[in-house]
Amino acid sequence: MVKTLKSKLLPTPYHSLLLWTVWQVLHGFTPGHILLGTVLAIAIPIIVAPLRVQQVYAKKPLLALRYLLVLLGDIVVSNIDVAKRVLQSNRKLRPAFIAFPVELEPPLPLTILTSSISLTPGTVSVELSKDRKWLYIHVLHLDDEQEMIAHIKQRYERPLREVFQC
Repeated sequence: MVKTLKSKLLPTPYHSLLLWTVWQVLHGFTPGHILLGTVLAIAIPIIVAPLRVQQVYAKKPLLALRYLLVLLGDIVVSNIDVAKRVLQSNRKLRPAFIAFPVELEPPLPLTILTSSISLTPGTVSVELSKDRKWLYIHVLHLDDEQEMIAHIKQRYERPLREVFQC
């Protein structure tokens, strides 16, 4: 009973605390602002609670750390590759768009996948199809489309599926 009342009054207590703190820092610690900040810190999360989408969480945080390290390594290697390509003649570049078949469904892992692709120099996530089955990617230099798709699946999508168990 107490927990239910608490979760209804403060559905996201950390967000309420953050809202209250930011309000006080911006407006000062006067009695009126303390009261108004408290009312807003309680009311806003209650009002927006029905709009929240339940997110998946990393079920295997050590794999998430490994994913991050792999991504950081790929960013460094891609920076070097892009720098070499930019210093060469533009005639040697073969830019292309590829359609990447997406197997991830939850929004968070899909967002991480698209961000990982865009963070890696030489590739940019351009658009996700309306049915969320295809991700269109621009590649600065493409030798083999199937090889690029396999690389993204093996380096990014498959590990994300393991991390989020989806």
